[in-house]
Amino acid sequence: MAEMMMGEIIQIFEYQAARRRAARRDCEQQSLERALVIMRENLAVAAGDLRDATLAAQPELLDRIEQLTALIRYGMRMGSDGSDHGDDGASSNR
Repeated sequence: MAEMMMGEIIQIFEYQAARRRAARRDCEQQSLERALVIMRENLAVAAGDLRDATLAAQPELLDRIEQLTALIRYGMRMGSDGSDHGDDGASSNR
């Protein structure tokens, strides 16, 4: 009887831990999505600035655009890897 109760306690603990992990993943995913929105907005502003920029200002703007593009790509990869909710770690092999 005591072993059965202990097994049930362990199952409840494991269930609660899985729920906490899922909640953390959801929160991290939402934060990543918000960051991507901000970076895309900044990219659009930089592209608009480039259109009206002087020749001297263009290299800096192009560098900013390149950095933002790289960050957005990285964030999108993180988001697609994070959407695989398997606990086996297989999503890290991409």
